Amino acid sequence: MSSQPPPSKRQKREEYRKANKEDGLRQLPKKKFYRQRAHANPFSDHQLTYPVSPDLMDWASHYPAYIAAATDQRDTKDSLEPDFRPLKKDVTVADIGCGFGGLLVALAPKLQDELLIGMEIRMQVAEFVQDRIKALRNQNSESSLYQNIACLRANAMKFLPNFFKKAQLQKVFLCFPDPHFKARKHKARIVSSTLNSEYAFVMKPGGIVYTITDVEDLHKWMVQHFDEHASFDRVSKQEEDGDECVNTMMVETEEGKKVGRNQGEKFVACFRRLEDPPWP
Repeated sequence: MSSQPPPSKRQKREEYRKANKEDGLRQLPKKKFYRQRAHANPFSDHQLTYPVSPDLMDWASHYPAYIAAATDQRDTKDSLEPDFRPLKKDVTVADIGCGFGGLLVALAPKLQDELLIGMEIRMQVAEFVQDRIKALRNQNSESSLYQNIACLRANAMKFLPNFFKKAQLQKVFLCFPDPHFKARKHKARIVSSTLNSEYAFVMKPGGIVYTITDVEDLHKWMVQHFDEHASFDRVSKQEEDGDECVNTMMVETEEGKKVGRNQGEKFVACFRRLEDPPWP
């Protein structure tokens, strides 16, 4: 009598995620069933879905508690889908490369008046964060907690202006990004002269870009490129120390916790979006 071979790790992961969804996502997901490589190539084609423009982005499916009432909905353009449902407010906080969502979850109760979005290029990691948020919402169904956070699978290096209008974001987090140590890979870093111009485009004047890494060389790279950009000015150390978001970023991301366990050093730098100079 032949016995069935034991299920593979991939099969176990698929069965777990299927069973968890059938259960209504009442339990927090387990990371071991959503494993993927530590990093993804941002220049590869990842079969991503993204809006042609921010006006066509369907945020309603991510923030159902914030869908505007029919009487409050702003006029939509003829090009929009007939079932397009605008929100009561815009997304104003973005965690680019959000990983497993630790920062999003920690900031949700601290920034209750803001809508936060995590952007993650790795498919299974993004699915983990989405399932985590759904489970947290289900566990807190009697309150509005965690209704203000969501996660997208997206490549921010390519499509950031497709999601956000000019001067829409108040805060952008770049936490423990891939350092891309080799010089020929530096073009793939999440901070560059070109990308900083895109951050400047989507950020409100006065908004803050938060950066943190445990790689000193990358820290110096990010500081240099933001310092050289005319639209940003570095925030003082005193202001950093008094910013609740900095303190949360230091201890609540998964990478931050790992660095802390290994007694590693964390390098923080924040930059304020300056007002655009007047046209001559």
